[in-house]
Amino acid sequence: MNRFFNLLPKPAPLRPESRVYDLKERLDWGEPALTIIDVRDRTDFNESHITGAISMPTDTLMATAAKCFEVTRDLYVYSNTDEESAAIAEQLRGAGFLQVAIVRGGVAAWKAAGFPVEIVTATVA
Repeated sequence: MNRFFNLLPKPAPLRPESRVYDLKERLDWGEPALTIIDVRDRTDFNESHITGAISMPTDTLMATAAKCFEVTRDLYVYSNTDEESAAIAEQLRGAGFLQVAIVRGGVAAWKAAGFPVEIVTATVA
């Protein structure tokens, strides 16, 4: 199966600012080797988030990221605004992460493009 992916054109490399279409192309390619981080609060995350995203609210992001990710991992970050996302991406770069992109427009742009979202309906006690 890996041979099949080698025949397909590779998606564009990570850019500091990515459109939702760029991220979706990477996901559809099949071997994304990336992590999507939603830094909004847990309530917003539970209401709707990009399919496959993980919740790492801003207040715990830096400590958690240092424990969870290699500095060479491709990280796609989004928040409520692109300005917030850009500030958080800069913090991650400052902490040594080499491949960080913001997802312009966040979950709203993802939904507007008609891409799938996830909703958390059950709470864990």
